[in-house]
Amino acid sequence: MHELSITQSLVDTVLGRTGKRAVKGVNLRIGRLSGVLPDAVRFCFELVSVDTPLAGAVLRIDEPQGRIRCRSCHRDVVLPDTLLLCTCGSADVEVTSGRELMVMSVEVGS
Repeated sequence: MHELSITQSLVDTVLGRTGKRAVKGVNLRIGRLSGVLPDAVRFCFELVSVDTPLAGAVLRIDEPQGRIRCRSCHRDVVLPDTLLLCTCGSADVEVTSGRELMVMSVEVGS
């Protein structure tokens, strides 16, 4: 479960910026093609934030769909799953979104 180490890094990064201030919320973007499972991150966040200023913080995760641009038919396609295949049948595609894994914002207490 690589989500545990990813979530620990997330918590460490947020703490590096917020110090000892209480954190009310963390907003993430985890693309559906990133290979990271949002539900696993939610579970791990509760575990690794215990006894830190992030304990009890609300974790919000935006999950953008995968999008590709086909080099064969030049269409932009929203992917219904993780299969990198254009509706025309071509696998010659460029991923344009869905691989994101980033902290978008952090809400700190006063």
